[in-house]
Amino acid sequence: MAKEWGYASHNGPEHWHELYPIAKGDNQSPIELHTKDIRHDPSLQPWSVSYDPGSAKTILNNGKTCRVVFDDTFDRSMLRGGPLSGPYRLRQFHLHWGSSDDHGSEHTVDGVKYAAELHLVHWNPKYNTFGEALKQPDGIAVVGIFLKIGREKGEFQILLDALDKIKTKGKEAPFNHFDPSCLFPACRDYWTYHGSFTTPPCEECIVWLLLKEPMTVSSDQMAKLRSLFASAENEPPVPLVGNWRPPQPIKGRVVRASFK
Repeated sequence: MAKEWGYASHNGPEHWHELYPIAKGDNQSPIELHTKDIRHDPSLQPWSVSYDPGSAKTILNNGKTCRVVFDDTFDRSMLRGGPLSGPYRLRQFHLHWGSSDDHGSEHTVDGVKYAAELHLVHWNPKYNTFGEALKQPDGIAVVGIFLKIGREKGEFQILLDALDKIKTKGKEAPFNHFDPSCLFPACRDYWTYHGSFTTPPCEECIVWLLLKEPMTVSSDQMAKLRSLFASAENEPPVPLVGNWRPPQPIKGRVVRASFK
């Protein structure tokens, strides 16, 4: 069997390029954000979403993350505006987190690592299929939201309560009537740049919208996320933690801010 990518020393991010050469490309994500080098671009528009809670379908543990999957067969749950030229369809969201509260995000801001990072993945329906969108520089738009430790977030608990049904790798459960915009911070300010998926094959097709304001969750809520397993039910237990890729070289790319 081909060596499967992961986050361990033998198959982790520093090895991904062996199987997926684009992982050493010029537009890789995540990156370190240095706010002093980021310019405000007054032409950047506000962004908005119109998500249909009925489009949420399932929650899945794929051994790498927990993912919530949406019906994207038509324009049901949409992202518009910001740096985007047209509407994008929500396909899934997932999280990256660490082994403790002091790290786990993929992007960093002025050296600050957050406890986790939420990625909402949307695709451009002008390319007809998700697979085609992956081949286009503006095929995918990801809204990234940092999670910091503070008071408990009730809306996040709805997601965490579903994790008991998907404890181990390969498990999937229904997850209906959820509007992920309930997780968004009040402030919609964002940074944007052109990058890639942060997991193999690391395709360079993403317009990133990284929200400046993190959402707040409790330490107990983060612990619940870390109670998942990267191993299947019949295997020796391996905790699902540390599923983040470190920052990649920016290679001359420009990061723009929607705010002064």
